Amino acid sequence: MGTTDDIFKDVEHRMKGAIEALQRDLATVRTGRASPTLLERLQVDYYGTPTPLQNMAAIHAPDARTLTITPWDRKALADIEKAIQKSDLGLNPTNDGQMIRIVIPPLTEERRRDLVKVVHKKVDEAKIAVRNCRRDGHDHLREKEKQKEISADELKRSTDRLQKLTDRYIQDVDKVGQAKEQEIIEV
Repeated sequence: MGTTDDIFKDVEHRMKGAIEALQRDLATVRTGRASPTLLERLQVDYYGTPTPLQNMAAIHAPDARTLTITPWDRKALADIEKAIQKSDLGLNPTNDGQMIRIVIPPLTEERRRDLVKVVHKKVDEAKIAVRNCRRDGHDHLREKEKQKEISADELKRSTDRLQKLTDRYIQDVDKVGQAKEQEIIEV
């Protein structure tokens, strides 16, 4: 790996990736509001091939409590309906032969607690990913010191800088998680 700056660029890029992945993951966690992102990545068995719903249909939220799914191939209606029923989203789709309509029921207190636990689990996974980036960066820095490309002092300074970067991204992960938690708790 190139200079210590290259190591930091790579580590920061990967930490940003961990936050983006967390945001995508959390977008699929249900809140009391209807949001098309809830279903976009739902896998539908389409002619024997798992296919993301967003590649098969238009997903809209005409109001705060309703989602509509209009497949481009009407033959896929039953497959989409089955995928929604099998998912862990707890949604009940109705199929009128043209589109699927889903009324988002208000969350029960118990379901909110379960969803908050899911958010915490995803936040913890993101923190682990950020810390793994730090560890990889630290390994590269130690290797550079072993190869006499940087001094022990430079290793110490870089390690401190790496820890500050990690702390900043861990805070960002917490902020993303807290925002999602608030979304779930809001009635």
